[in-house]
Amino acid sequence: MKRAKILLPAAVAAALAAGLGTTPALASDDGLEPIERLGKKIFFDKKLSLRRNQACASCHVPEAGWVGDDPEINEHGAVYEGSVKGKFGNRKPPSSAYATQSPIFYADFGNRLLGDNVDELADDPLFVGGNFWDGRATGWELGNPAADQAQGPFLNPVEQALPDMACVVYRVCEGKYGDLFDKVWGAARCDINWPNNINGLCSQTDWPDPDPVKQRGKVEGAYDRVALSVAAFEASSESNAFTSKIDAHRAGEYDFTEQEAMGRDIFRGKGMCSACHVGTPGPGAAPPLFTDYTYDNLGTPKNPENPFSIANPDWADPGLAGFLENVPGFTDYAPANLGKQKVPTLRNVGLGSCEAEDDADDTKKSGGKCFTKAYMHNGYFKSLWQVVHFYNTRDVKPVCPGDFTVDEALAYDDGNGCWPAPEEADNVNTDELGDLGLTTDEELALVAFMLAMSDGYLDDDDDDD
Repeated sequence: MKRAKILLPAAVAAALAAGLGTTPALASDDGLEPIERLGKKIFFDKKLSLRRNQACASCHVPEAGWVGDDPEINEHGAVYEGSVKGKFGNRKPPSSAYATQSPIFYADFGNRLLGDNVDELADDPLFVGGNFWDGRATGWELGNPAADQAQGPFLNPVEQALPDMACVVYRVCEGKYGDLFDKVWGAARCDINWPNNINGLCSQTDWPDPDPVKQRGKVEGAYDRVALSVAAFEASSESNAFTSKIDAHRAGEYDFTEQEAMGRDIFRGKGMCSACHVGTPGPGAAPPLFTDYTYDNLGTPKNPENPFSIANPDWADPGLAGFLENVPGFTDYAPANLGKQKVPTLRNVGLGSCEAEDDADDTKKSGGKCFTKAYMHNGYFKSLWQVVHFYNTRDVKPVCPGDFTVDEALAYDDGNGCWPAPEEADNVNTDELGDLGLTTDEELALVAFMLAMSDGYLDDDDDDD
């Protein structure tokens, strides 16, 4: 699959500059600027959910590489229960780290934006940027896809499930760190006349009509700044540490093992991983993020243990197309993007995984215990090796005679294996995976190289000095 050169268009850069902006940097004792520290408090605050039982960090756990760390969930459906018992989403939580560098969502017609001589450009653009698996956190609202994404879970009925943004703002402003919010954004942001029964209103699933909040504009402004604060934390050095073996190697402080070096070469060559997970430095020689911010349909099978799929057996995840079909100007491009999901960063992809159990530097990040992680948008795969093996043999093994779990697929035919049909059969990438011809040793070498992307190695090295 030919990839367009990815550049941040001038119009997109201008949109970023036109966002709400941030406050001047202030000194702090914990290594975080006040806006980052505020965002951290919001990120870990379970009170910002309907039942006061779920925070952003409930599904984005640092020790797991900022994804879900529950082995029982990851081993099966891979989607997490929300604040309301029995309500589940339909996708695996993506990593919240290293997501803030994603550009504002745009259509690339050979590095030209939609609307610029469209009739003279390619029929099917390459969509770039945004957050969430389907790109719907575009950055169009706040000039920052991570901030747009941060606004979603608070009000999502299957996640934190608060009935209105007013509840988020009220609990932030009136909570223990309300003074920090005032310091970062100005006391006027919390100067809101709340309804006398605001606590009761925020304990129910539905928001009343007519709106009991008389200062809706101030609430909306404060809510935007809640999201920008979360995005600031997600962009901080605490979330984006760049302390992996990869980073140590770039700094001349680590020599790859023979297996890791072999995996690196396969990653760049025979395995074709770098076609999408690009390893080139970012702007200003920034460390690579191993993503090109685009979308792809890899032919991933449906996860038959996903609670949403069980309840909706005929449903197939439309991915990017599900977002595009509801966006004026993009609707016509939805069919060509059916089943495509965002290409994630590979940083921390193996952090905490039991695949790294022989590497104390990795496993001790989860309190000395390793656990099963889930991979792809629906969590179908349970190890990096399974992902690599699928990439290598998807088009070689026979099609399974049913919606098999990954364990059932690998055990089929006395261990010869099969792969279920793609969850969404349209637009499957057949150019960069499916029949790579990798040996078992080469598959394991790729896994070793990806495990070298886990943060914490340089931190541990510093502790030993």
